[in-house]
Amino acid sequence: MSFLAPERLWLLAGVGLLAVGYLFVQRRRKIYAARLASADLFDSVVPKRPRWRRHVTAALLLATLSTLIVGFAKPTRVASVPRERATVIVAIDVSLSMQAADVDPDRLAAAQQAAKTFVAGLPPTLNVGIVSFAGTASVLLSPTTDRVAATRVIDNLRLAESTAIGEAIFTSLDALASVPPDEDGESAPARIVLLSDGVTTIGRPDRVAAQAAVESEVPVSTIAFGTAEGFILYDDPETERVESDIIQVPVGGESLEQIAQLTGGTFFSAASVDELASVYENIGSAIGFEDVEREIGEWFVGGAIALLALSGALSMLWFQRLI
Repeated sequence: MSFLAPERLWLLAGVGLLAVGYLFVQRRRKIYAARLASADLFDSVVPKRPRWRRHVTAALLLATLSTLIVGFAKPTRVASVPRERATVIVAIDVSLSMQAADVDPDRLAAAQQAAKTFVAGLPPTLNVGIVSFAGTASVLLSPTTDRVAATRVIDNLRLAESTAIGEAIFTSLDALASVPPDEDGESAPARIVLLSDGVTTIGRPDRVAAQAAVESEVPVSTIAFGTAEGFILYDDPETERVESDIIQVPVGGESLEQIAQLTGGTFFSAASVDELASVYENIGSAIGFEDVEREIGEWFVGGAIALLALSGALSMLWFQRLI
């Protein structure tokens, strides 16, 4: 907790002085009573039974003043609130290696389900675009707040040959460029979330694409999805072989990690459906929400009113007077 007007907390020193004054008066009261009363009458003038009830109401009054002063100093706390305007491009690898079944039911199906959950969990005011990539990259859905359309597009992803991660980043940047600026001419915050299980095999190099993202001030968060044991069965239609070739497709994360580091994004790796869902949840929290300082002075005012009411109620109950 922090304060917008911390200098006002010096008023708490006044409450401290009141507390010291109260203790001083209580001590002098006992001394004065002892001087005036005879030994026989002392017990009736200053009874030995505890006077804790009187002290409780006094303590509540001091607590009320302290709470009001803290509220007067304009306390704040960090709160996570939905972003009102931002754009996220979800880029999904649809290369043939994404049919590997090392992740149940397979890499692509798991990625589709996690991506749909991710999109649905974003604040409704955020624009979401969908890019798929294999040998080339395509904008399947321009940035929009239509979550139904985004879900439909993700469901219709289809596999293709090769992997062009660099092209996916360039295409995502083009999609972001189509988003109009706000009334002040400023572009909305933007981020690319790219999922892949491999490395670039065609198209412009990753480093060139990452540099373009840096120049556009767009972080690229990357997800390496799959395991080292992944494989696919590949049939070449141009041959007459009966059996399919077993092709190992271990997940490749080094290049994805470098992209995230260069662009200021975050790198994640996931080897299961649950891990991927957790990754998307973390990314969604970072992208869809922002931390802002919220003033909470009204909390302390409410607390002070409650303390004052309690003090008055106890005083009426114990002493038949309000104060």
